Amino acid sequence: MEIIQQIFFVVVLGIMGWLVFKRIHIIKNTIELGKSENRTDQPALRFFTMLRIAFGQKKMFDRPVVGLLHFAVYAGFLLINIEVLEIILDGILGQHRLFASFLGGFYSFLIGFFEFLAIAVLVACVIFLIRRSILKTERLQPSRHREMNGWPALDGKIILLFEIVLMIAILTMNVADTVLQEMGSPHYVITGDFAFSQFLKPLFTGWTENSLVVYERFAWWLHILGIFAFAVYVTYSKHLHIALAFPNTYFARLTPKGVMNNMPEITKEVKSMLGIDSDTGESVVPERFGAKDVADLSWKNLMDAYSCTECGRCTSACPANITGKKLSPRKIMMDTRDRLEDIGRIMQANDGKFVDDGKNLLGDYIIQEELLACTTCNACVQECPILINPLDIILQLRRYKVMDEAQAPGSWNAMFQNLDTNQAPWKFSPGDRLNWADELK
Repeated sequence: MEIIQQIFFVVVLGIMGWLVFKRIHIIKNTIELGKSENRTDQPALRFFTMLRIAFGQKKMFDRPVVGLLHFAVYAGFLLINIEVLEIILDGILGQHRLFASFLGGFYSFLIGFFEFLAIAVLVACVIFLIRRSILKTERLQPSRHREMNGWPALDGKIILLFEIVLMIAILTMNVADTVLQEMGSPHYVITGDFAFSQFLKPLFTGWTENSLVVYERFAWWLHILGIFAFAVYVTYSKHLHIALAFPNTYFARLTPKGVMNNMPEITKEVKSMLGIDSDTGESVVPERFGAKDVADLSWKNLMDAYSCTECGRCTSACPANITGKKLSPRKIMMDTRDRLEDIGRIMQANDGKFVDDGKNLLGDYIIQEELLACTTCNACVQECPILINPLDIILQLRRYKVMDEAQAPGSWNAMFQNLDTNQAPWKFSPGDRLNWADELK
């Protein structure tokens, strides 16, 4: 019977690994559709930024209570995986509590620490579920934000319930294990009571040895199969940020948020007109100004889309959204990811090649009204806990509408004309700019 369990475990582990690898390959290929962009400068600063923002969760603590709860889930996820390593080795080798034999008394302390983390995760997930479903935190509600309708709203609740079940499984597995130890049941290594699960022993009072073995094995399999399913699930979920937060913060922009990236071709043309460009070579006209589809964006823009946590902090801080405009920075990122997902499915069906489906990010996913509402205030960039930049995507899409399709509001065109003739947005001579100061004398 034991060898059958080992074979089954190895097969399931292999299937999980293959599914995760396949999904990672698709995500990698779609990110690589983006334009090249050098984000390898100042490696020491980038590494420190990653440690501070992704590992240290610094921006989450801008809201201390939520930050503390999120850190509990995050730390629990990272550290409890050490016990998952033992469970995986037990499953492959047909052993039980493999590390107990050489860790001795420290093993019970370690499992007790993991139980403390499990309880912290359990409490945090229950609170987060209450905030979503009962208290109805505004930025997470589909009734207020259309991008949260359907799957996005359900996804957050599924993950929370998933983690609650997994934590209950690991705690009850431990208490059933210790009760079986006291009974002298074979296969169960003597470790003694664990810090928190020992208080759950009354739940198993009166259980027969066979019943306890069945439950312990059920909880063991539920926990590890749940972990395997979770590993596959997160690659399709907003919780992919668990992994991508680290590279995303490492490759984040290091320049001040207010600095906008000018198009080199336009910069060269302006300098040439002003007579300050020493390069007399012929200007190269790009195939497209700005961005129409995801392939016109940079690979970092596309990584941002996959990294989005859908927390809505960007949207809750957006002045355009607050005043009722259609713009939602979170939706911009989710729409970009949706486009990438659609392209990924097309590539899968065509041996890794993209076949034009007649759709574009601009128009089919994101509409002009959303783009025009943006004030470029950078509030969304400032708020993001993992340094995503929705504004960069908005600007590139807007550049395409204005420069390639010549579709800009009349007021914008008047401003552009004034900039061209008067070097200012206002319709008066540059020599009259300081006339307002005369009234101060």
